[in-house]
Amino acid sequence: MRRFARVGILGISVIGAYYANAQQLPNAPTTSTSATANGTRNFFERWIDFYRQDWKGTAVVGPPAPRRGLPSPLSSPPFPNSDWSYGGSPTIGEADGNVYPLQTAIDGATGRTKVYGWIEPTANVSTSRDRNYPETNDIYSNRIELGQAVVYVERLPDSVQRDNVDWGFHLTGFFGTDYRSTTNKGYFSSQLLNHDRQYGFDPVLEYADVYFPHVAKGMNVRAGRFISIPGIEAQLTPNNYIFSHSLLYAVDPFTDTGVLATIQVSNQLVVQAGVSGSHDVALWTEDAKPSFMGCVSYTTKSVNDNFYLCANGINDGKYAFNNLQMYDGTWYHKFGSTWHTATEMYAMYQRDVPSVNGSIVPEKGTNGANCRPGMQKCLAPEWAMVNYINKQLSPHDFASFRSDFLNDKKGQRTGYATKYSEATLMLSHWVGSTVQIRPEVRFDHAWDRRSYDKGTRTNQFTFATDVIFHF
Repeated sequence: MRRFARVGILGISVIGAYYANAQQLPNAPTTSTSATANGTRNFFERWIDFYRQDWKGTAVVGPPAPRRGLPSPLSSPPFPNSDWSYGGSPTIGEADGNVYPLQTAIDGATGRTKVYGWIEPTANVSTSRDRNYPETNDIYSNRIELGQAVVYVERLPDSVQRDNVDWGFHLTGFFGTDYRSTTNKGYFSSQLLNHDRQYGFDPVLEYADVYFPHVAKGMNVRAGRFISIPGIEAQLTPNNYIFSHSLLYAVDPFTDTGVLATIQVSNQLVVQAGVSGSHDVALWTEDAKPSFMGCVSYTTKSVNDNFYLCANGINDGKYAFNNLQMYDGTWYHKFGSTWHTATEMYAMYQRDVPSVNGSIVPEKGTNGANCRPGMQKCLAPEWAMVNYINKQLSPHDFASFRSDFLNDKKGQRTGYATKYSEATLMLSHWVGSTVQIRPEVRFDHAWDRRSYDKGTRTNQFTFATDVIFHF
């Protein structure tokens, strides 16, 4: 059974992308709460003043961050990212123009190394009594929880300039119920695999970036543990349109450990190639094996369309802990000034998965497959598709409708061999650029057998919300 989610960020831009990742905050205004302007104020006064100006709309907005290449297609806020982004790298050619409350209070945001993060309380009401799974991130039914408390320490390489090699790094501390969606075998994984704890800690991201300006239009090489590169959604909640995750996302790879090169061939074309130790496993575990990662991202000159195709974690495909062979495609399309769609589809499989009716016991944290009678092992494939329709309502608000389908043919991902669908409607509201509220209503259906609430229901209705407080 997949520990419920991933961080892959394919499609949306650099606010963290995740970017690409996956993985910065939405662009915040430059505040006048600087070290110079507030030299007589203490740390807490500077911190509080940042929020006061942000919420009142009186923060001084500086010039846009420098960039080269195509313009950004979206506004962030209200959307989680401003670019059609790709995983495994900062967006090459775009400067780090983000300003964060905590770092501003520390040193006026004058340095390139930044400390920031968020706290995300969540609540849901569900027709299920115990678990909402395979819905995530609100897996527990009818509760108020701390979904994520996250601290980032990072330095982004300067990829706007074309003169000098530059470097960056990223470290993450991650605590909350959503650790179930990031747990990597070998990284404190006994919290989930052995004890099934509601709350846990995970050092989700630890990597270094090196930027080489003279390779094509720029190349970034990332080494370490990073978010699995394809996908619209990510484990890190600010990088998502909607609070809860799609079924597609709930069962695919989350993080990889390896080396990935991202090359800006032209303003419109990006290619990526690398090797990992397979999905969601540390390099020192017995499940690790060399696996290929490769992607191509193409954006039209109008910036109205982006196509991102990836082969992710490709090796012999034999059963191991989340050794998924993944082929993923994402398409973003903008029509009009306030509407855009995001669509993703993938096919995945593992070979030689132990049968649920055989004598071979699956690894902890994984499911067996519903093989034909008499078989000890078999091929376990699945495919899924998700679509978002997004409408900007104001500089602080947008609405999103998501439709999603998953065919878990052998039940290896969710524990039930069935087809699933879900539909979710959400409204997002920002208070300034530091607080986001995302209420949603969602309906799930399992088509072939009872698969919700621990196999007792075919339908599930949930109302949920989260609040993301950035610091």
